[in-house]
Amino acid sequence: MFSVSRLAFVPDFKSLKKQLRLQALARRDALPLDWRVEMSLKIAEDGARELAVLAGEVVSGFMPMRSEVDVRPLMAATAEKGGRICVPAILDKTTIEFRELVRGAPLIDMGFGTVGPGPEAAVLDPVLMLMPLAAFDHRGHRIGYGAGYYDRAIDRLHAKGLRPRLIAIAWDCQEVDNVPDESHDVQLDAVLTESGLRRFNRCG
Repeated sequence: MFSVSRLAFVPDFKSLKKQLRLQALARRDALPLDWRVEMSLKIAEDGARELAVLAGEVVSGFMPMRSEVDVRPLMAATAEKGGRICVPAILDKTTIEFRELVRGAPLIDMGFGTVGPGPEAAVLDPVLMLMPLAAFDHRGHRIGYGAGYYDRAIDRLHAKGLRPRLIAIAWDCQEVDNVPDESHDVQLDAVLTESGLRRFNRCG
């Protein structure tokens, strides 16, 4: 775990989050590739065992970029249980939708070095979200990549009366001592790392 106390004084939450984000991502990028491959498979095994998914339930994953956990083995294991898998597609500078990922369907460039289903794919509302992030803390608060895509997507699901389970997929080195949070922030239900699944007491 990495402490905020090491940081120089910063004037606001936004600046502090940016600093924490950059530091956590630098630690993540320093992880050796062969280790990340091996640990991604371990995370898939742990997730397949620990995460309850019913046949037909919609689960959102993501196509990994840079040094993220490769969640594709976990998505495959979830599909084998009967889950319907979807991944985010960026529509514009503020909006993502979740398109169904079907074996054999064509994939298109999604930007950021990733691919995903095209506009002909079914758009789904996930009940379980496997989420990437930059950093997290022991309370289940998270720092994303700064664009707010997932925050707005979760807000839209809440507006529909849906409360998806929020599971972050990350490396242990991305944990920080404390994420600056505000009253409207939504906590994670759990984080899945190479150490296993850790559940949080989610409020709200």
